[in-house]
Amino acid sequence: MNIIVPIKMVPDLVDELEINEDGTDLDRDFLSYKLNEFDDHALEEALQLKEEGDATVTVIAFDGEETDKALFTAIAKGADNAVKITGDFEEGTASHVLAKALAEAIKGMDYDLILTGVQAADDRDGQVGVLLANYLGVPHVSVVSGVTLSGNTATVHKEYAGGMMAEFEVDLPAVLGIQAARETPRYAPVSRVRQIMRQAELEEVEVGDVDVNVGSEVRRMFTPEAGEGAEMIEGDAEEVADKILEILKEKGVR
Repeated sequence: MNIIVPIKMVPDLVDELEINEDGTDLDRDFLSYKLNEFDDHALEEALQLKEEGDATVTVIAFDGEETDKALFTAIAKGADNAVKITGDFEEGTASHVLAKALAEAIKGMDYDLILTGVQAADDRDGQVGVLLANYLGVPHVSVVSGVTLSGNTATVHKEYAGGMMAEFEVDLPAVLGIQAARETPRYAPVSRVRQIMRQAELEEVEVGDVDVNVGSEVRRMFTPEAGEGAEMIEGDAEEVADKILEILKEKGVR
């Protein structure tokens, strides 16, 4: 069983985010990056499946800020191989382009199961897994919180709105969008990561221009306009009620 886990670095949301001069993206010059939370869960689920049976886990990511460290960290956690996709892929590249490039890289690899994070913190569209499955011509199930393998079939638990759960049987190969792993993603000690950096090597796969002319375009980004703030109403319950009624009448509420 060969499992591939695409991972992505996203801006660390604890930083103060600024918009670039064009107003179309974040100013990424001074951002710090971290592994996308949902991708970390996808990796953990892959490692759990590996520990249950005979499986090989390969992580794959686009070259960029902190990519090497993320790939070495994945190996330190238990992944067997790490692949870095090189090419002209800037931070903030559209999901359609990333999915097509991933498909081009993965087509040359032996795989039975691909686990992606259900979405990323910097786009929230949840489309990479869906599009990747489409380009590879394999089934896809997203918002998955449980995976069991049996031969060439995966039994998956998918969550719908309102907390409703469904169980699917999916023929492999397939792409699954992981929302939560069965266990909390494991931690790799810094000493172990540094050891892996000295011992392991990253495989590089170059993907050229990807001709994708679909998707959305950001026209403008802006911070919410600050209002005048809340009006605090003081007094006892009757006084507060009378004041609220007065305000509603002033605003034309009948």
